[in-house]
Amino acid sequence: MNTFLKTAVETVRMKNPLVHHITNYVTVNDCANVTLAIGGSPIMADDALEVAEITAMSQALVLNMGTLNERTVASMLSAGQTANEKGIPIIFDPVGAGASQFRNQTAKTIIENLKCAVIRGNISEIRFLAGIASTTKGVDASADDASSIEEAQRIADQLATAHKCIVVITGATDVISDGRRKILVHNGCPEMSRITGTGCMLTSLIASFCGGSPEHLFHAATTAVLTMGIAGELALEQTAGTGSFRIALIDEISRIDRETLLLRGNYFEK
Repeated sequence: MNTFLKTAVETVRMKNPLVHHITNYVTVNDCANVTLAIGGSPIMADDALEVAEITAMSQALVLNMGTLNERTVASMLSAGQTANEKGIPIIFDPVGAGASQFRNQTAKTIIENLKCAVIRGNISEIRFLAGIASTTKGVDASADDASSIEEAQRIADQLATAHKCIVVITGATDVISDGRRKILVHNGCPEMSRITGTGCMLTSLIASFCGGSPEHLFHAATTAVLTMGIAGELALEQTAGTGSFRIALIDEISRIDRETLLLRGNYFEK
């Protein structure tokens, strides 16, 4: 992992991967800005008339269920099919899975019909996708699902193995699994859960790193998680409230470098 960290940021900034987002209207601006901050190039096309064409020219595709509607579901499936045909990594964020029948059916349709490279969600969302009873609180993880880190690892392994993908469960300790390897990340701060969109922003970071290093998806996803957590810690050191924290978070992502990742990265490989 350390070897990958030495070049990961420079690689994404040099390659400037185009990251196609079909994403959350609540957080779309922040998703675009963190993609730019890390060195990617965001595009937010969600009409069915153009999504396949835009996806075909991209290096990564984000499918985010945050503000779901029938029109965007069709666009997600069309874009996802093109991504699979072209070998473009799909990063799926099943926001609110478990909260409504519409979200539940859409999440199942996506993972059953598309090959996702990475699935990123909170513990409630990932429990639902793994077929385990969960109690999603809107689009947030419920207190009832704040399970032990051991259970989170088992669920991540189960879903990753079933769908041959990388699973990222975010929480106080982040879990990254591909079914064979696991990394636990201990960076971050509670304030990150007090502004909207940090999960969506992380999904955009994962897509940016995966687009820059498609041959190393597991390490790319882990680097994105480390970047987000470290940026949150650094942002907290200089802010007094949630508004300035949000801006400082994007600032710190734009300033991240390999020295900071190597010095501050707090992770454990299993």
